[in-house]
Parts: sequence; structure tokens; C-alpha cells
Amino acid sequence: MSWLTEFVRPKIRTLLGRKEAPDNLWHQCNQCQQMIFHRELEAAKKVCPHCGNHMRATAAERLAWTFDDGVYTRIDLPKALPDPLKFRDQKRYSDRLRDARDTTKQDDALLVAHGTIGGNRAVVAAMSFEFMGGSMGAAVGDGLVAAARLAVLQAAPLIVYTASGGARMQEGAISLMQMPRTTIATQMVKEAGLPFIVVLTNPTTGGVSASFAMLGDIQIAEPNALIGFAGARVIKQTVREDLPEGFQRSEYLLQHGIIDMVVKRGELTAMLARLIDLTTANKAPAAA
Repeated sequence: MSWLTEFVRPKIRTLLGRKEAPDNLWHQCNQCQQMIFHRELEAAKKVCPHCGNHMRATAAERLAWTFDDGVYTRIDLPKALPDPLKFRDQKRYSDRLRDARDTTKQDDALLVAHGTIGGNRAVVAAMSFEFMGGSMGAAVGDGLVAAARLAVLQAAPLIVYTASGGARMQEGAISLMQMPRTTIATQMVKEAGLPFIVVLTNPTTGGVSASFAMLGDIQIAEPNALIGFAGARVIKQTVREDLPEGFQRSEYLLQHGIIDMVVKRGELTAMLARLIDLTTANKAPAAA
């Protein structure tokens, strides 16, 4: 080894400083295992450019992708009781809530905002799977009711992005009561003559799929999203038969008439704008 590499190069590096590369520049697709540069993935809205896999997105990302120019106004949602049953399993429910809030910087598993889509006013509610699996407790029920009331107040369509494992077990029967509450909330929108559009994302299961998620005037799903009530393994054990290929996936539900369309994420905003135009053609614009 020469004196250049042994002495001079380390000295230069010390003088100039050496910046460490961030460890989140590359992401691996969980379907095709290809590595994707983070800027390319962001530009593609978290859709793998190699295999078209739609990766999970946060509620904040969905709001930014949906509204015109990513501009929207979030509303403050009602505060539910943090731990009504004083529930504890391996960990206190209050501790789980605190950890989820610290990680996601959200109060609970739902964000609600209003703005414009294609120039038309709209209210959008987006569920956060990253917050305790998007489970639906009293806070999510309160948030859906608030979103419905805002849509009626603004004479605007209500769009809901679903992503959930179902009811929140730590709230027991209180979480189950959110199923009829959210059903009534959707009915408020429909009785006002406003469109209720649901975008089913991966996954949408349990009590969410058994309530408001399947009540949309228009049902849209992202490609290959898992949509159902009980898990495929439970169903197979119950019926004692092999399930069809692609069971509980978006394309299977489309073939059997359960949803209206499967739309790629990159085309979703344009489709929502078109649907709002078609369904609110005779509506007068609401005041801010």
C-alpha cells in the first residue's frame, strides 16, 4: 500500500468530511422484490414500476394525492374517551394508543379534510392502516359522522378511503356500535342527495367492510386489494372447500358484481373528478 492511499487519502477525507448516505433512499417491493429509488417511488404514488404492485399508503399521502394541487384543509375531529373499558392484554390499551400516536403523529385511525377535486368541492375521509391496523373504534365512528355532517353542510360529495383490519377489540361492544353509527352517517349523505364514493384499498376487512365500506353509491377498489369480512382461512375451514383463485381480491369482486370498478392509483384522482362532475352536475356550488 502506497503512502497516497495510506496517509494522504484519509487526511483529505478528514479535512473535507464524509457524509453518510441516508438508509431510506431505496425501497424493496414486497411483491417482486425489486429495489426502487425513493424519488421514483414517490413520483409513482407508491406503485412499483416493475410489477405494478400498489404498496400501502398513509392517510396523509392519500389526501395529498386526491385534492387539487395537494391543497386541502383538515378538520379537527371529536375526541373520544381514550380507554373506556380500561382494557389490557399484553399491554395497556392506553399505552398502545400513545405509541400509535407517537409513531403516526395522528390522534386516531382517520383523517378528514375538505378541498376541491377537479375544481369541485369535496370532503374526503382517509383511514390509516398504520394506526393500529386501521381498526375502527369510537374515534373513527365519530370522525365518519363528522365527515358526513360536513359534506351535507357544504353540499359536497363524501369520499372515503378504507384501510382496516376491522373493529378495535380493545373497545369491545363500543367498537361494534360504530357499525350502525357509520351506516347512519352514510345515509345522511344520501338523503341530502349527495354522492357517497368509497375507495377500497388493501386491506379492507372485518367490521369496516361489514358497514360503511360496502354502502357507497359508487364502489372503487385499487388493484389486487384484499377486501372481505372474515379471513380466507376461516372461510375455508367453515365451508370445507377450496376457495377460488383470487378470492377476496379486487378483480374477483369486480367479476362478481360486488364493486363497480378497479382503478389504478395513478388514474384515481382523474376518475374521482369525473365521477363528481357526473353526479353533481345539477348541484349549486356551496359557500365556503
